Amino acid sequence: MLYPELIWDKAPGDKRAFLSFDDGPTPEVTTWVLDKLDKHQIKATFFCIGKNIEENPRLFQDILDRGHRVGNHTHNHLNGWRYNSKTYLENSLKAADYIPENQGKLFRPPYGRITKRQIRKLNSLDYEIVMWSVLSGDWDKKTSPEQCVQNCVKNLDKGNIFVFHDSIKAEKNLKGSLEKVILHLKEKGYSFDLL
Repeated sequence: MLYPELIWDKAPGDKRAFLSFDDGPTPEVTTWVLDKLDKHQIKATFFCIGKNIEENPRLFQDILDRGHRVGNHTHNHLNGWRYNSKTYLENSLKAADYIPENQGKLFRPPYGRITKRQIRKLNSLDYEIVMWSVLSGDWDKKTSPEQCVQNCVKNLDKGNIFVFHDSIKAEKNLKGSLEKVILHLKEKGYSFDLL
C-alpha cells in the first residue's frame, strides 16, 4: 500500500464490517440510504463534503439524529494531488466548520488522493485518515449494480471498510447493490459498526 500509516481496515480480527458513504449529503440519495440502514438496523459513517452540508443542513442533521457518524471529505471534493498543501488544508478546515466536534476527527481524501505532506498536516491536527479495503465502484458508469455487489463480496474479510457514494452519479448502482451487500454480509455472520 502506498500509505501504510493510514487506516485501511479496522478490527481485522473481528467479524465486523464498516459501511461508509462519500460525497453527501445529497437530498435525492442520502435519505434513501438512511432509510435502508434503518431498515437493517445498521449504523454507518458518512464522509461529507462541506459544501453539501452547507446546502443541505437539515439532511446533514438527519444523518446525526439517526445515530450515524460523520467525517470530513473536504469542502469542495478536492483531489490532493492537484492542490498544494496550504490550499488543501484550508479547504478541509472549511468543511470542518460544519462538522460537530463530538464526531471526532475522521478524514477521507476525495479520490483517495493525498500527499505525504497533506497527511502530516492533517495528522498534526489529530485527524484520523480513513481509506478503505473494499471499493464498491458504484460511481463508475461502466459498472453495473451486480459488479458493485461482486466488488464487495469477492474479497470479503474481517474488519473490511466498504465505500459507497450517496451521490447522484452513483445513485443507480448504489440502489441496485447496497441492500444485496448488506444481506450477504448478514448471511455470512457479520455485524456492522461505526468507524
